Amino acid sequence: MKKLFFAAASVAIIISSCDVNKALDQVNKGIATVNTGVGAPGLTTDEIVKALKDALTQGTNKSTSLASQVDGFNKNPKIHIPFPPAVQNVKDWAVKFGLQGQIDKFEETLNRAAEEAAKGAAPIFVNAVTSMSISDALGILKGTDTSATHYLRTTCTAPLNVKFKPTVHNATQKVELTKYWTPIMNGYNKVPGHSPANPDLDQYVCDRGVDGLFKLIGDEETKIRIDPMARATEIMKKVFGSKDNPHNK
Repeated sequence: MKKLFFAAASVAIIISSCDVNKALDQVNKGIATVNTGVGAPGLTTDEIVKALKDALTQGTNKSTSLASQVDGFNKNPKIHIPFPPAVQNVKDWAVKFGLQGQIDKFEETLNRAAEEAAKGAAPIFVNAVTSMSISDALGILKGTDTSATHYLRTTCTAPLNVKFKPTVHNATQKVELTKYWTPIMNGYNKVPGHSPANPDLDQYVCDRGVDGLFKLIGDEETKIRIDPMARATEIMKKVFGSKDNPHNK
């Protein structure tokens, strides 16, 4: 049963607790097509279910917890949100006329909005993945260390944005994002020859915030697959640490 534990490790990142029993049935069906049917020694169905629940909880909660801390986005180079590239000309103009301080404060506030929004992201991720097909999940079993996260990114980004954007809007209001943006834009738009620029800041923070969370979840997926120290519970250590896990060979 060389693929049993690899299957459990891959599916763990993308399956919510309410789908676990269905997931196990699907995994067993998938394994039956490529194996002889010999059972895995030492593991019960309950243990595998618990490992899947623990992995899901760890992957989403730890990632959103890290992102929602002060400077979770702002000082993490992997997920830091920069000045909107679509209006780079605005930044160039502002720096030229001595407004670097305002630019820096605005950029910091972008990240503060993402950090604030991330506080409520964990349940949003859980709700998003419950609608995913388990048969689709089986398609990523032979993938890379972040194949489950990549699948989440490609299939759930749009619906996740729909649910995440109101949270981002509330966050941008709380940190007074427009307070730092409006003076910059007013000055820029008053200059003759400049085309008015007014990007959707809520959508920009939403897109970058969701992308950043996926990056963190990808890191957690990789750790759970290959690093014994990343498995926070005894059942995760037992299931994912088995010799049948390809990453342990």
